[in-house]
Amino acid sequence: MKNLLLFILIPFSITNGNAQSGQETKINQTLDGWHKAASEANYENYFDVMADNAIFIGTDATENWTKPAFEAYAQPHFAKGKAWSFTCLERNIYFNADKTVAWFDELLDTQMKICRGSGVVVLQNGKWKIMHYVLSMTIPNDTSDEVVKIKSPIEESLITALKNKKE
Repeated sequence: MKNLLLFILIPFSITNGNAQSGQETKINQTLDGWHKAASEANYENYFDVMADNAIFIGTDATENWTKPAFEAYAQPHFAKGKAWSFTCLERNIYFNADKTVAWFDELLDTQMKICRGSGVVVLQNGKWKIMHYVLSMTIPNDTSDEVVKIKSPIEESLITALKNKKE
């Protein structure tokens, strides 16, 4: 009886594990294809991966775009035949209980050196769509003081404006 139970449970756990791996594979393909579309300046393929109500947050503090605003920003770059080129170095993917929402973080090789991307993808009509994406530059801890010195004069006025906006 124990052998029969073990025989029944093992295929279930393997199948169950493969289902998650299959969704993880699809998300990896979606994100890798998204990055590839940018490197090939394929505007249609790039923006097709994003949900209609997607948000893209860029490396500059002022870059918090809806999909239409990001499309408007990106269109001239894509029109030149060269957008940006990001290659995934490492990615972690996590799922909600019913595997319809996933969140991820990734390290990217970019023209800005290593950047971190993180975001949320949702399953819509059988396809994974990017709902929210955040791109940030990584800063080695031992260079933080130097970076803050560079950023301070540039961002002080923005800090003041954002504080005043809250009041």
